[in-house]
Amino acid sequence: MADEIEKLSKAARQLVAIEELFGGEFIPAERSPLPETQMGLFAAAESSAEGPQAGAPTAEQKAAALRDIDDNEVRSCTRCPLHRGRHHTVFGEGSPDADLMFIGEGPGHDEDMTGRPFVGRAGELLTRMVTAMGLTRGEVFIGNVIKCRAPNNRAPTPDEVEACWGYLVRQIQIIQPKVIVALGNPASHALLDTRVGITRLRGTWQTLPMLGEGVGGTPVMPTFHPAYLLRQYTPDNRQKVWSDLQKVMERLGLKLPTKG
Repeated sequence: MADEIEKLSKAARQLVAIEELFGGEFIPAERSPLPETQMGLFAAAESSAEGPQAGAPTAEQKAAALRDIDDNEVRSCTRCPLHRGRHHTVFGEGSPDADLMFIGEGPGHDEDMTGRPFVGRAGELLTRMVTAMGLTRGEVFIGNVIKCRAPNNRAPTPDEVEACWGYLVRQIQIIQPKVIVALGNPASHALLDTRVGITRLRGTWQTLPMLGEGVGGTPVMPTFHPAYLLRQYTPDNRQKVWSDLQKVMERLGLKLPTKG
């Protein structure tokens, strides 16, 4: 009975998120602090009934590898001048065993102050996008190309991207997602090594280049960054993003909820 109630509650939350984001007049107003993920920075994914594949790292091993990079490298990183103005590095959070990664360009003010990715107004919108897909933040992994805030939230420079690049590649190597959603121009340009604009890229499946050992061939769906969507919160743009997310859901085998 409890499982059935939770299943119905999850479907209801998903329907509300879809209606608010893509079918109604809802516009996120002010920042709502997000709860901590249930198991800390990395929410360990539950093993399947058959257990992990032979030889494949467990969720706990992946979480430990990610923590090691964050604790021993990223937090003390001085590879580019951005470290001089930061309050916190923002490594990323979510499931170390996630099938789906969301990658943005870099942390903003709220993220710099908290050390967590996507917690401002754009983060609230991203959380609702994830909910609309029938998922939670603890079931996906959310991160950025660069780990320190750039002044005035400007796009990262090529040197800043290069300084952080190894961290992102290793995150992808460890997590091994089935799909990556690239949020906005800078993330799409960095991941896909292209200068094609997001307006032309979004909604079309791309393939992750061979960035490193074991990192290449992953399907990538570019879409508008939540911050852009907040600035241009038109029915047309909202529908485009929802269309992009539905393609991701189809690729991952996720079903849309039905009304009634």
